[in-house]
Amino acid sequence: MIKKHQTRNNFTYDWVVRTRVDGYWNAPLDPENFIPGYYLIPPGSNFGGLNDRLGIGDMNASTVALSRLSLIPELDSYGFTSLNSEAAFKAQLKTQGVKYHANRLPFCILSDRQYSFPPTHSGVPVASLSSPGPLSGTKCRPCKPVCVGSCVGNVMQTLYKGHGWTNWENGAIELCDAHDEWETGWEKIFDQVAGTKFASVRRHIKSLELTECIKDFEEMRRRTVDWDSASATEICRLGLGS
Repeated sequence: MIKKHQTRNNFTYDWVVRTRVDGYWNAPLDPENFIPGYYLIPPGSNFGGLNDRLGIGDMNASTVALSRLSLIPELDSYGFTSLNSEAAFKAQLKTQGVKYHANRLPFCILSDRQYSFPPTHSGVPVASLSSPGPLSGTKCRPCKPVCVGSCVGNVMQTLYKGHGWTNWENGAIELCDAHDEWETGWEKIFDQVAGTKFASVRRHIKSLELTECIKDFEEMRRRTVDWDSASATEICRLGLGS
């Protein structure tokens, strides 16, 4: 899609940012994270490879980093097999000679998945949205933290270090009890943490009627160059629970 858009409009991107729609940012992405000659990634949550929840690079590095499927045969020829996503990502960059650099970044991945608490060994820690951070792409949810200060250290030190969890020292992380669904009243917690602008957007989405939601998605589709997804009606029915 990137190459097609460049060819169609006769230009070349200087930088490509790969991100996710479930990422929550509590501060802007600083320009210092655009490093010539390197592919930038967040530290932590690497599961034996590299954190692939955000990536920033020039066109050459991004072409390699975004070739997640087409490079599989080449990885196999190098003897890299049975890899998870993060390990395959690291092997991609290594075999193609792309240097990478890790920077702590102010975002986390909002998740409604349920994880046992307290996490042990291979368990997954879920950070509170109110954590000072930077969280560098760890799982998070709006919650009243149940584990702060020395409690966090006690939990994090029991986890399998090969997963490379994000920095938690110096009070950077506060933990949720994520064994169940988001707690009652999470909306108020989110609004307090996220601020007036994001709180207003959340309230607007909650109040949407199906027809208004469909109208908004159709308007967004008209403004895009390539649109490949389910219909606006299906998206809105799923999202609004209609």
